[in-house]
Amino acid sequence: MNTAQAQLGAVLAAGGPELTRLLERTEARLGEVAEGHGEELARHSGATLSAGGKRLRPMLVFLCANGDGDGRLVAAGAAVELLHMATLVHDDVLDRAPLRRGRATVFAEGGRLPATATGDLLFSRAFAELASTGSPDAVRALSEASSALARGELMQRADAWQPDVTRERYLERCRLKTASLFAASCRLGALFGGRPAMADALGRFGECVGLAFQMLDDVLDVSGPQERTGKPRGTDLRDGTVTLPLILARERDPTLVELDPRLTAADAESVCDRIAATGALETAREQALTHVAEAKRSLAQLDLPAQRREALELVADGVVERYA
Repeated sequence: MNTAQAQLGAVLAAGGPELTRLLERTEARLGEVAEGHGEELARHSGATLSAGGKRLRPMLVFLCANGDGDGRLVAAGAAVELLHMATLVHDDVLDRAPLRRGRATVFAEGGRLPATATGDLLFSRAFAELASTGSPDAVRALSEASSALARGELMQRADAWQPDVTRERYLERCRLKTASLFAASCRLGALFGGRPAMADALGRFGECVGLAFQMLDDVLDVSGPQERTGKPRGTDLRDGTVTLPLILARERDPTLVELDPRLTAADAESVCDRIAATGALETAREQALTHVAEAKRSLAQLDLPAQRREALELVADGVVERYA
């Protein structure tokens, strides 16, 4: 068993049997949502959902709830995962990405139009799932996260290849593009899990975890290797995406300020080595860890059952273990 599997097992154990039941029900629901929209969309969306991952965002929904008594929790868990997967499919279209988690993307297999339509379907199904709960507050929470994702994507595109992106702007982009959905997942768990008064506080926990998640993901893009990331090392560099490791490295090595948009895969590997040589990766990891620590401190102030607090802390720690 690898470290990631062990960490997931620890979270499931701390979350109790209801967490496992909710995840299993959500997995079954995700398998159902792609049907009934034509063979091609069903094939592409089904393959996207089955590629899965650890279902981290649904897990946050369930851990921020109080047991599994509210049947709307499964709809909320499915909704956040559908929205997440929709953004990945659309990102792959924008980036013309051939691989995602080591598998061919919908864009690579079907082209731009089928991939765009697949992402659109997943977006629409996410809101259909949440609308079925009859909760305007829940729909509002997911809508705000979806709007933040779009704004973050536009910021990332505007920043592409720019030599003067600041740490502050990078963090705001991470907050919009990644942390907003982590926060919404926690808020939905509080709303449907009998803890509405904790929605804001648990949302802040999710935001901190999401920031660390994105920062460490950007470190991994530079450090690799491909068999671990499922994509070539330096993919962000070739897309022109300015991440924290590059920002920090530029402060130490001015020759990295200007990068050639025609970077080859070999060029990107070389730039990754130059970034690593500045010590930027270690600094970026340290900054990510401050957000993990902040997330865990925020839990200490909440009246949560000990097992739920432990499980949420393990999720925060698991974000770090994923990149260890």
